[in-house]
Amino acid sequence: MSNSSLKAAPAKIIIASRESALALWQARFIQGKLNALHPQLQVGIFGMTTQGDRLLDTPLVKIGGKGLFVKELEETLRQGTADIAVHSMKDVPMRLPPGFTLAAITEREDARDAFVSNRYPSLEALPEGSVVGTSSLRRESQLRARFPHLKVNSLRGNVGTRLNKLDQGHYAAIILAAAGLKRLGLEGRITELLNPEQSLPAPGQGALGIECLSKRKDLLQLLQPLNHRETALCVTVERAMSRALGGSCQVPLGGYAQMLGDEIHLRGFVATPDGSRLVSAEARGNAEKAQALGEALAKALRAKGADKILAQLESQGA
Repeated sequence: MSNSSLKAAPAKIIIASRESALALWQARFIQGKLNALHPQLQVGIFGMTTQGDRLLDTPLVKIGGKGLFVKELEETLRQGTADIAVHSMKDVPMRLPPGFTLAAITEREDARDAFVSNRYPSLEALPEGSVVGTSSLRRESQLRARFPHLKVNSLRGNVGTRLNKLDQGHYAAIILAAAGLKRLGLEGRITELLNPEQSLPAPGQGALGIECLSKRKDLLQLLQPLNHRETALCVTVERAMSRALGGSCQVPLGGYAQMLGDEIHLRGFVATPDGSRLVSAEARGNAEKAQALGEALAKALRAKGADKILAQLESQGA
């Protein structure tokens, strides 16, 4: 690194973060990575409670989706209160506002969903009428498609809140992202890890993204070593597919990519919330053409009937 670029590097960075235990873990994780890379750099955390964290009695789809968790953090970047924001990539809207960019996507944790129950060993073991809790239309649609005899109820709140509601007997089981449980040291609560055939993950699930203003070239350079190429390629193809389908948390869809040598294997689906119609497809392609591969799979899904599902969701105000 040249002397001029060293002079251009910031002396201090503030990370904007939600104040949930998982969000703070993620911010501290990036803080630790930056401290290890740049011991001279001061890295602080600016914690805040977003509207999405406050309105826990309303389904997320009715109050603006997961973008609520991101918008207020972005405002701190715009105002200069913070320099970067750390997000779970599955929460990041498919289109960033003008002036913002993802500076790095870190190495992925386990991307799978986790089945958590105090009484039953697996989804298959749940008796008819059992109540399963989830906040995700993606999970709900797949549950309803595979297990129409189960009852799916909305479950919001941070990881601890959701586990407490399970422990209080409100649900026979709940479905959470395995990554969050593992990061919080709660892997022991996982009853069963669901493979992608059982529950296809959300685009970006398990990966962390670091967002900053596009004009902050100093930060883009500083954060580049945290970018994990394989994860970034897989998340890029997943998000390209979702973006081409108009993906948001109001649309029940999944997308999961894995590297196979120089190729990416991408799987995706679109469904109705009740699981009565579910269209899936998969594709392989050159890893360096991730954007095109994602768009091609979206086109294939539309040709198989996703168009009709998306039109139905739009007419219903999804």
